[in-house]
Amino acid sequence: MGEVRSYRALMQRKGLVSFCVRHKETDLYIQAERDFSNQVSAWVVEARGAIEGYARDNPGFLESYSPIPKDPFAPEIVKEMLEAGSKAGVGPMAAVAGAIAEYVGKRLVACSRGEVIVENGGDTFLNLSSECVIGIHAGDSVLSGRIGIRLDAGPKPLGVCTSSGTIGHSKSFGRADAVTVVSQSCALADAAATAAGNLVKKKADIQTALDFLKEIEGVLGAVIVKQDVIGAFGQLELVAL
Repeated sequence: MGEVRSYRALMQRKGLVSFCVRHKETDLYIQAERDFSNQVSAWVVEARGAIEGYARDNPGFLESYSPIPKDPFAPEIVKEMLEAGSKAGVGPMAAVAGAIAEYVGKRLVACSRGEVIVENGGDTFLNLSSECVIGIHAGDSVLSGRIGIRLDAGPKPLGVCTSSGTIGHSKSFGRADAVTVVSQSCALADAAATAAGNLVKKKADIQTALDFLKEIEGVLGAVIVKQDVIGAFGQLELVAL
């Protein structure tokens, strides 16, 4: 059985239809004007096929924790992962969940007349026409579920991605309860959240990680939670939930 993602019950946006698409490790929760399950299933297989095929031909791609040089002959989704990893200073797989969410999200936007949300294990592609509030789940932190970020309708689309060193299955070398990054690139938001999360081992590291994120071109803002301390910067508004 797949992992229970109880937070999804809190994500419903008025006027949108919700549906899930799962394939191998990919587990998407999508909101759009109607159920596009068949199309999304095909896009997920397509995206994963491109990544898996590239990995077979390029040993070390899946395992690298360091940036890998850009490849002009790589599939587009792989190029985005390589670029995101290079900007954030991490391996390309640190961007995979965000890249797949964006791959599907952009195709939904192209064939849909309404808003689109694609969530992939906490990494979310958003194409919205009005503001929204994104809640932050931060494990055992006293702040978990009590704070969120308010985002306006522009620019769009947006990627909002979260990394944690205390919850979930994603690899992190840090102990942040949550690092949430906002960018117009979902792949970059994913990679940058991972990179910043690696830096946070204690509460005093929050400012160091924020300073690191400020230097990454394309990062619009971020929130970092470690136990009872929160730090933030950029084009977002913190709100109580």
